[in-house]
Amino acid sequence: MGARVDVTPAAADLMRSLRGQHGPLMFHQSGGCCDGSAPMCYLEGEFRTGASDVLLEELHIDGVDEPISFWMSTSQYQAWKHTHITVDVVPGRGSGFSLEAPEGVRFLIRSRVLTPEEVAALPS
Repeated sequence: MGARVDVTPAAADLMRSLRGQHGPLMFHQSGGCCDGSAPMCYLEGEFRTGASDVLLEELHIDGVDEPISFWMSTSQYQAWKHTHITVDVVPGRGSGFSLEAPEGVRFLIRSRVLTPEEVAALPS
């Protein structure tokens, strides 16, 4: 279980499939256009991250050799820093550039507030 980000079994299955089709993956959760705040899945390095982004988690998915990085824009992180995120997948094509779009499904975020114990356990 990730400290800040987890994935559902269905999302993990889709990540394995996309990894097999395309290669190493990454996610970026923006707060802007293209499906609002939907997580966008890209080829690793295809979305350029920098000082305006926060690396939330390195997702370790069974059957995927390398971790899948999960990034969020710094401005969105300020609003979501007390939130635990679960990446899920649902039927229906999103309107963004995420790799799963041709599959007829889309990733989405389910969230909840971190417990005080979880916040205390986060790396500083």
